[in-house]
Amino acid sequence: MDYKNIKSLIQFISKSDIYEIMIKIGETKIHIKNKIFRKNKKNTLNPIFTNNYRKRSSHISDFYDKFSKLEEKNIEKDRYLTIKSPMIGTFYRRPHPDKDPFVNVGDKIKIGEKVCVIEAMKLFNDIESEVDGKIIKILVEDSSPVDYDQPLFILDPNY
Repeated sequence: MDYKNIKSLIQFISKSDIYEIMIKIGETKIHIKNKIFRKNKKNTLNPIFTNNYRKRSSHISDFYDKFSKLEEKNIEKDRYLTIKSPMIGTFYRRPHPDKDPFVNVGDKIKIGEKVCVIEAMKLFNDIESEVDGKIIKILVEDSSPVDYDQPLFILDPNY
């Protein structure tokens, strides 16, 4: 489960009447307590187990279903590898604006093959693949700024 999913779960819980929730998806365990209580019309705190339990339970199960599906996607993503930027700079897919890109989606690449160039402080740094694989996705637009450790390409090593 990634940071964005956890953040959206926390936001959902904070806006609901749920006081506490514990979720386990695969190896990931999350325990959230909502310190903000919503008061009902009689100005008493809404306990977790009320007549609305089924409604709350369905919200929890909907969230569990959503995060289970996301976890399955993450497991599938685990079979892919990511080429990340080793520096801050400007990402270029081509050696020159008039030339073809170094790699395209579907290309099979070998260890040491140049996949892009990153310009940093007027120096052009060749970025080479550290693994054999097939390009599944290009995550950055040409001539875009990139940060250190930002994902650039997704590879399938089992092509």
